Amino acid sequence: MAPRRPAELYRAPFPLYTVRLHPRRPLAITAGGGGAAKTGIRNGVHFLQLEQIGGQLSASLLHCHDTETRATMTMALAGDVIAAGQDNSCHILRFSLQEPEAPATAGKDGSGDKGARRRRGPGGGTQGSAQSGAREVRVESLQRVRTDFSPDALQKAVRFSADGALLATGGADGFLRLWEFPSMKKTLEFRAHDGEIEDIALGPDNKQVVTAGRDFQCCVWQQDQLVTGLRWHENLPGIPDKAYRYQACRFGAVEGSTGALRLYTVQVPHKRERRPPPCYLTKWDGKSFLPLLTRPCGSEVVSCLSISDSGTFLGLGTVTGSVAIHIAFSLQRLYYVKEAHGIVVTDVAFVPESRPGRELLGGHEAALLSVAVDSRCKLHLLPTRRSLPVWLLLLLCAGLIVATILLLQLAFPGFL
Repeated sequence: MAPRRPAELYRAPFPLYTVRLHPRRPLAITAGGGGAAKTGIRNGVHFLQLEQIGGQLSASLLHCHDTETRATMTMALAGDVIAAGQDNSCHILRFSLQEPEAPATAGKDGSGDKGARRRRGPGGGTQGSAQSGAREVRVESLQRVRTDFSPDALQKAVRFSADGALLATGGADGFLRLWEFPSMKKTLEFRAHDGEIEDIALGPDNKQVVTAGRDFQCCVWQQDQLVTGLRWHENLPGIPDKAYRYQACRFGAVEGSTGALRLYTVQVPHKRERRPPPCYLTKWDGKSFLPLLTRPCGSEVVSCLSISDSGTFLGLGTVTGSVAIHIAFSLQRLYYVKEAHGIVVTDVAFVPESRPGRELLGGHEAALLSVAVDSRCKLHLLPTRRSLPVWLLLLLCAGLIVATILLLQLAFPGFL
């Protein structure tokens, strides 16, 4: 059965380019805007509180942070710190959530409530107005550093290390830059690609960095030394060297295997054709960087990739607005909604698998948020897959064996 159309969780007053979810709080952060053009479209970072209401996941707007003339195109999150890619710079923001003050004493007529918080439900409608007792978000600007020096002046990728001690940026000039955090002292800078850097993945030990570029290369680096270049198609005959380029790269955990690591990459056709060839997903060993599995993932060009905390699922968005969820182990597609958005999906993110995140899932196995240039944030729910306990499977097998023996005895007397 095909999945239901995804619920519209939130609608912003500007195009959305990125979304992140806080690992320890029921909080989603999404950002975008119209840029510096004088079109009247604002630029901002929106903070959304997520909660279960009536068995459905809903989002309510907590705070709008104005970014003036700069649209946030890329974003990384480390605790309560945001690294926002805006034009040729990375803007470091720190936010804090203040609990609401005690409500004012109600009057004799019982009036003391000044209205309900503005809320976005699954239907996308607005319920109520601003609430004085809502949690308050305070945003502090820490500093800004220039991260791209090309004529196009655009930071295209930003990533925090797992421990939050390192920040990696890449842009249109092809340079990878590593920064100590929070001092933002630049520790490394070198040209990683001839052209734009599309994506960056940082290893869990901060020793290795993977970069995907528009120059058909996906490279593994240790400091500024090239460890290896990935070759996803070397075991697939008939695919020319420059027919595909790397669009995204992400490290992911291996479900049920502590310490194991996988790297996932997306390959998309370099040229548009009347009959578009398929895009591909590749799973790599996270230590040897040898390809383990490659599968096609549809003919719609993939625009973004996300991996669930446990490494169980991969989320994909496409330039035609579709959203898919794949099983990381087999790379098979488990969920797909064609044209969930009316235009290119710019980012996808899984609800964290921490305790607050599990409370938001409401009995579902996973939840994925997608944002697009159509200004909408949509919710994709993956129902829990039914599975039989091992003991029941063994019991059924034993029963099947006994039944087979009895049938053979009846059909052929003296069989035993």
